Amino acid sequence: MIALPAVKRVDRLIASSVLGMLVIVWIILVGFDTLSQFLRQLGDVGKDGYSMADAIIFIAWTVPRRMYQWFGSAALIGGLLGLGGLATSGELTALRAAGMSKLRVVQSVVVMLAILTGAVMLMGETVAPYGAQRAQAMQLRMHSQQLGMTTGSGLWARDGNNFINAKAVLARHEHGKVHVQLADVRIFSLDDNGELTKFVHAKGAVNEGGHWTLEDARVSTLDEQGVHSGVDASKAWSTNLDAGVLKQSVIHPEYLSMSDLLRNMRYLEHNNQNPIVYAKAFWEHALYPVNVLVLVLCALPFAFGALRSGGLGKRLFIGVVLALAWYFLQQGLTNMGIVYGAPAWLADLLPALVLAIAATVYFRRYG
Repeated sequence: MIALPAVKRVDRLIASSVLGMLVIVWIILVGFDTLSQFLRQLGDVGKDGYSMADAIIFIAWTVPRRMYQWFGSAALIGGLLGLGGLATSGELTALRAAGMSKLRVVQSVVVMLAILTGAVMLMGETVAPYGAQRAQAMQLRMHSQQLGMTTGSGLWARDGNNFINAKAVLARHEHGKVHVQLADVRIFSLDDNGELTKFVHAKGAVNEGGHWTLEDARVSTLDEQGVHSGVDASKAWSTNLDAGVLKQSVIHPEYLSMSDLLRNMRYLEHNNQNPIVYAKAFWEHALYPVNVLVLVLCALPFAFGALRSGGLGKRLFIGVVLALAWYFLQQGLTNMGIVYGAPAWLADLLPALVLAIAATVYFRRYG
């Protein structure tokens, strides 16, 4: 009954030290990233009606996504700085002398980070993708007055008297290259009086060699005799839609929510196409908390040795090196797994497994 409050006070001490440094590092990383992107946006101010206010709004919409992306690095560096500060002040040594194992100290950090990671992941599935889509819509309007993007009904475009709606603009992976593909396409053709003369509903549209083709298209023509319908499995589509401009409307897969990624994966699989672009991003989202917590779990042991005698600069340097090493390890193993045909979930889980094994060996030997 007496030991429990003491343990809780120790947990609060460790968690508050790490959390304080994590928040500071997080603000700095997101701030630098946001500022650099804002400076790039200044180059577009004054073009096609793009104002300073538009640039500020664009950046504001992307901040949640940047917070999500930088949280892992902030957790790693903040954890090292927080525990390193306790080591420098002698508090970490006192805790070790009182009988707390290294694993028990790290556990206090990981529990706090698990709660915070859950909140960040929720943001990454709601606010962040919504903001990314709004920002992408602004950029699309700047590059083309004939195109528009909404978060609810997808892409809208005008091509003469034709109004085009596509529920999604997908990245199609083929022969090592990424191409643009429209999904669930509707084409409304109007006459000069604004009356509907033809309606086309196609499962998809692909661009090959500069020419568009509608897939599984149902064409309905309206005239004085009534409505005439027919279905064409593959129909040439004469349109002025620029595939190059449309590429700018493709939201980066890593910016989408898991539900959107899953929908795009199912669409491509249903059409016998490779969904690896979206599958890779989906499992990066799904395994996000695992990757963050395992990375921190493997990095914090540095606070018990190398960081005790070093200052802030040394801890920061080690944190940045570990973050970069993790990034290249994860990208290398993930890409290698995909090249050799490993499932996307296994390719993304492999780096975390490697680190988890290393952490297990360390804490069994030195914990």
